[in-house]
Amino acid sequence: MDRGEQPRRSKQDKIPPKGTADDGEMQYEYVHDNALQIASIEGCVEDVQRLLEDGAADVNGQDMGFGTALQAAAQGGHRRIVELLLEKGADIHAQLRQGADALQIASSKGHDQVVQLLIQNGADVNADGWQYGHPLQTASSSGHDQIVQMLLERGANVDASGDDFGSALQLASLGGHYQIVQRLVEKGADVNMHGGKFGNALQAAASRGHDQIAQLLLERGANVNSQGGKHGSALQAASSIGHSHIVQQLLEKGADVNAQGGELGNALQAAAHKGNQQIAQWLLERGADVNAEGGHDGNALQAAARGQHEQIVRLLLEHGADANAQGAYFSANPLYIASCGGQDKIVQMLLDKGANVNKQRGHYGNALQAAATMGHEQVVQRLLENGADVNAQGGFSGNPLQAAACGGYYPIVQRLLENGADVNSMGGAQGTALRAAAFKGSEPVVELLLEHGADVNASDGHGTALDAASAQGHDCVVQLLLKKGADVSLTGEGSGSALQSACFKGDIQIVRQLLDKGADINITGGDYISPLAAASYRGYKPIIELLLSKGANANAQGPGKYGNALYSASVMGQTEAVQLLLGSGADANIHGGEFGNALQVAALYWRAPLVQLLLENGADPNQKGYFDNALQAAEHTGSDVISWIERKKQGLIKMKRTPGSALGMIRRLGDRERVYELLKGAMEGDK
Repeated sequence: MDRGEQPRRSKQDKIPPKGTADDGEMQYEYVHDNALQIASIEGCVEDVQRLLEDGAADVNGQDMGFGTALQAAAQGGHRRIVELLLEKGADIHAQLRQGADALQIASSKGHDQVVQLLIQNGADVNADGWQYGHPLQTASSSGHDQIVQMLLERGANVDASGDDFGSALQLASLGGHYQIVQRLVEKGADVNMHGGKFGNALQAAASRGHDQIAQLLLERGANVNSQGGKHGSALQAASSIGHSHIVQQLLEKGADVNAQGGELGNALQAAAHKGNQQIAQWLLERGADVNAEGGHDGNALQAAARGQHEQIVRLLLEHGADANAQGAYFSANPLYIASCGGQDKIVQMLLDKGANVNKQRGHYGNALQAAATMGHEQVVQRLLENGADVNAQGGFSGNPLQAAACGGYYPIVQRLLENGADVNSMGGAQGTALRAAAFKGSEPVVELLLEHGADVNASDGHGTALDAASAQGHDCVVQLLLKKGADVSLTGEGSGSALQSACFKGDIQIVRQLLDKGADINITGGDYISPLAAASYRGYKPIIELLLSKGANANAQGPGKYGNALYSASVMGQTEAVQLLLGSGADANIHGGEFGNALQVAALYWRAPLVQLLLENGADPNQKGYFDNALQAAEHTGSDVISWIERKKQGLIKMKRTPGSALGMIRRLGDRERVYELLKGAMEGDK
């Protein structure tokens, strides 16, 4: 029915408030500068007539939301409005940014009367709509049979296709539109045409289980072994999705069971990956190579193990699958994959078939390390009973004990120790099992390891257990380690000392514990130079005050990009911390840090209050750092940011109001003009 007969709605009803959606949430800002489009999509014939007669609207004007008025009317299916617009000179070939013209839009929406009118007025039935494809593709995909017939009668290219969509036949096959498929084939569509996501029409039909369409295509000469697309072949597509009827159809037509290609390598691997046991059985009976390699999982056995399909694993092993085959998934083997997933029965099946229990490969190292990492106690026990090396080295966690300790898995740690695990073995991400447990905050595991002789001060250069516990704020673990003799003076490569880690974390209780145990308050090292610099960087006022009251050197220096406490506080805009440091004797002109001094980094980020505070406390604006002076630092950021903002403004009509917007960027950086004013005044005063 023509919506032009609807009663007119008020402007308030038609046009939502700028920048809002109907649900009230803030969305993109669309500026509808042409009311003609809104009236056209809403089907308001009287409004369209008035706007056109008054000359108040450009008939070919573009709108970000709806394109031209003609496209808007085509989208809404308003034949009378389309007629009016064409009479007033609307460009029938105008395209949206995505490439669609009015005919493609109407074809997609199924508005057959509008399609007929557009064709009668010269619309190009073979126009390439880029993201929308050709009109025939859009109509075929959406199942609009009458429109498909109209387009074909007016000379639409039956084999027109695009890189993303494939042909109209492939799209109709994918959508399960049998009548359209039949119509296209009768018009001479190439049933073996390649292209698109699914490679060809037969694979598209197979991937969706449309057996009648698959049968029709095969009867019309579709190549059962045609390669391409995401599934590689029609057989692999049907095997992956579990469409047994189509699998039988394809096998009867001579489908190659060992054809390689696609994401899952071959049909058997696809069936194993998805857990389609009956299909896997048929494929094996037809001669599928049980050890064929390729695809995401590597082979069928690895695919079944990854999917935790116990019955398919058994089936594959019975047909001679190699229990030690290496594959693509984490470069792992079936035993590793099953152990990682905690599949005890599959693990036993693989071991019974000769799987190498100590084979190293994969992110976690070997099967035992994988099981320990994931906390699978039963699998750990089974692997140990079958000769797994309890001290095997490799993988992310270094060894099984560290892997279990990292997860805080007390029973597994205990079992590994009972089976001879070396409690002080080094390696892996955390260095030692004790450090891993301390990092996790697992007090029972820490205690268990210490009872079994773990060295409380062991370190591989990246820090000790005490440092790890301090960095994570695990008070009880820190207390336990100190009680067991942990040395508070040891430092690590990146973390510095335990005290620095606690200051960075902001845990004042741990800071007090470490100071009470004699931690050097001015110890230097690590990424943040000193305990005071670490606390200043994070702006933890109580800790800064505590450290200063205990004699922390406000001018302690160190290498690296943070240099000293004053610079560390300034780089993060911690004005209160800067005030505390200056009040405790910090030199406002102390050199250090990536940009040379505190004033330059404050100016760089337009932090006006901080710039003012530093200047009031004697900071020299002419002091050379990374830049020749502080004003140059401010101007450097200004040019970069202003350029960025101008680029963003080009798309402001669709910009979200988020902290990432140009306005948010300015607010985060600070007051540019105020910074300039302060620095220029200070520099002129020095002349």
